[in-house]
Amino acid sequence: MVKFSKELEAQLIPEWKDTFVNYCLLKKQIKKIKNSRKPKPASHYPIAHHSDFGRSLFDPVRNLARTLSDKLFSTSEKPEILQVRRRKNSENGDDVEEIYQTELVQLFSEEDEVKVFFERLDEELNKVNLFHKSKETEFLGRGELLKKQLEILAELKQILSDRKKRNQSGSNSHRSYSSSARNSDFSAGSLGSPGELSETQSETSRTDEIIEALERNGVSFINSATRSKTKGGKPKMSLRVDIPDAVAGADGGGPRSIATATSALWEELVNNPRSGGGDFINRKKIQCAEKIIRSAYVELYKGLGLLKTYSSLNMIAFTKIMKKFDKVSGQHASSTYLKAVKRSQFISSDKVVRLMDEVESIFTKHFANNDRKKAMKFLKPHHHKDSHMVTFFVGLFTGCFISLFSIYIILAHLSGIFTSGAQVSYMETVYPVFSVFALLSLHMFMYGCNLFMWKNTRINYTFIFEFAPNTALRYRDAFLMGTTFMTAVVAAMVIHLILRAAGFSASQVDTIPGILLLIFICVLICPFDTFYRPTRFCFLRILRNIVCSPFYKVLMVDFFMADQLTSQIPLLRHIESTGCYFMAQSFKTHEYDTCKNGRIYRELAYLISFSPYFWRAMQCIRRWWDESNNDHLVNMGKYVSAMVAAGVRITYARENNNFWLIVVLMSSVVATLYQLYWDFVKDWGLLNPKSKNPWLRDNLILKNKNFYYLSIALNLVLRVAWIETVVRFRVSPVQSHLLDFLLASLEVIRRGHWNFYRVENEHLNNVGHFRAVKTVPLPFRDMDSDG
Repeated sequence: MVKFSKELEAQLIPEWKDTFVNYCLLKKQIKKIKNSRKPKPASHYPIAHHSDFGRSLFDPVRNLARTLSDKLFSTSEKPEILQVRRRKNSENGDDVEEIYQTELVQLFSEEDEVKVFFERLDEELNKVNLFHKSKETEFLGRGELLKKQLEILAELKQILSDRKKRNQSGSNSHRSYSSSARNSDFSAGSLGSPGELSETQSETSRTDEIIEALERNGVSFINSATRSKTKGGKPKMSLRVDIPDAVAGADGGGPRSIATATSALWEELVNNPRSGGGDFINRKKIQCAEKIIRSAYVELYKGLGLLKTYSSLNMIAFTKIMKKFDKVSGQHASSTYLKAVKRSQFISSDKVVRLMDEVESIFTKHFANNDRKKAMKFLKPHHHKDSHMVTFFVGLFTGCFISLFSIYIILAHLSGIFTSGAQVSYMETVYPVFSVFALLSLHMFMYGCNLFMWKNTRINYTFIFEFAPNTALRYRDAFLMGTTFMTAVVAAMVIHLILRAAGFSASQVDTIPGILLLIFICVLICPFDTFYRPTRFCFLRILRNIVCSPFYKVLMVDFFMADQLTSQIPLLRHIESTGCYFMAQSFKTHEYDTCKNGRIYRELAYLISFSPYFWRAMQCIRRWWDESNNDHLVNMGKYVSAMVAAGVRITYARENNNFWLIVVLMSSVVATLYQLYWDFVKDWGLLNPKSKNPWLRDNLILKNKNFYYLSIALNLVLRVAWIETVVRFRVSPVQSHLLDFLLASLEVIRRGHWNFYRVENEHLNNVGHFRAVKTVPLPFRDMDSDG
């Protein structure tokens, strides 16, 4: 049977861990009470002489009769062993908090350990109540704000619907009016055409309709009184939206009363109702707002569910700990204390349950066409259970990979491809493509190890990366993808060697790597719902965001993936070689100078080596622009220094002289020190000299501190692998390629190792701020009055 402490540890919400009942601490205190009540050794006491020489067979009968008589004929109530009093505390300003304090009767008054136990128990109860009340208030305010947003959205949708009907009904009358206007004596240059006047009037009426709809929902406009118009009736200045205090403060962003609509949606609807194509653009923005509000309701429902789980787990913890106390003390104190717990705020309040029911009904009505089953799919997505079939295929493909790789080593040795003159042809045609798949599979394997470790250490990576829980990749799936890729690659390598040994022409056999790459691309972009389509499309979407970094808001998953690309520059260089090899049709002519010594190819080497660092630097600039945090500019300097070091190393590989050697050493040392500092201090949050864990940080996920010290040393060693480019200990072209592949693999391993501690640090930051659900930015958001 699993102990409750382990069960609680497995079920509690990681981000709220510090707010739960400290069950282990209370258990230790009960153990102290038990030890304090143990009788002293008998040798210290004189031997007592009893008149009874032994126990009688009728003793159990006498005890039972005595117990029944006490229950039947006793009329007096048993005195309370303890009293739990509730008092008001208004030290925190206007907020009045309920503080629970236990008073012990004479039975326990002389026992210090019991006093300490109930003092700590009261502290835990007050802590749970306080946190539950704060979260309940936050979620209730969020619910009120979402209802107000939904009302405004419904009004605007109705306006667009009415406008569409009027436009359709008034189109014929407008044509007849235009034809009569051509026969009139008025000049178009003097007073303006009637068509222009009607358009201005209709635009003004549309603006007034939207303003009235917003004002009916409690939204006022700051500068509406001073808003002047042109001669044609069009406004000269834009309106700004003012949301009342009760609505603006409900978002948890403080008591600021000034709120404006996002420029992409609400104010443009008010100020420019015909911009960008009229109704179509406005309708698209309304649909965008509806999607945002729907996501906000999903997150609200998730938060309410977590708070409900929080209450139930804490209630169970209090019940378990009081039963343990009764067992140790031999008294029945649990009933009295648990009555007080059940009357406390986190158990007695039903606001969370009622709000959950309200959210279900609102979501069913507005976002699921009154289909409750469809609504619950959004609100309570089903988590796919780990399938044993996935584990079976992981083992199967792992065995196939090992067997095929052994066959490949034997065939390569027998055919002498690494010793004969054919080695140049083989390494130039086969090595780049197969290296791409090998590095990709290794990276996938490391990501699977990350998922496994994050899951076991209860790091909420799906929340950090904002993955959908029902489609997020699990570690078994990552291992399956990696083993499948490697099995396919090694099988293609074996087939390639067999066909070469069978006497097939080199131009035919050397197309196998290209066919394999083409199959992989087709699987990646396959539109059918198979082969992990949500994961594939998410990967493509993230790549798009990375390439277009300055034009998309940067999320955690975006810059996390961009960091992965900075460790896969050799893979990108191999893709360049493969693309050039097949586009230049070198597999037919076997002339490799086009791709190795061509000017365009050599210039592209700089571009490809710079691109990951450039994208990451652009993300830092965008984050600085959005968040106004100068740390992002300092982080950008790290990638600029890495970009310079990468370019200098390429130049040194082509122009081997002392000048470029000195430049390589200087640029690489600066970039490495910059990267190491950022790895340890910023990304991992380590090297804190004031931490209670020497040179680490105060909060650690792993219990053994030595893992962190070893990880620091390992990251340091792998970061200086660039020294090989300076030493240049190579013997033959084959060994040179193999050494490059080994160094690229070590960098992938370093990145996988870095990933765990980076996400761990992010998780601990969320824990410090109790962030367990996303705060979706609504169409109305709090802003300063100066905007």
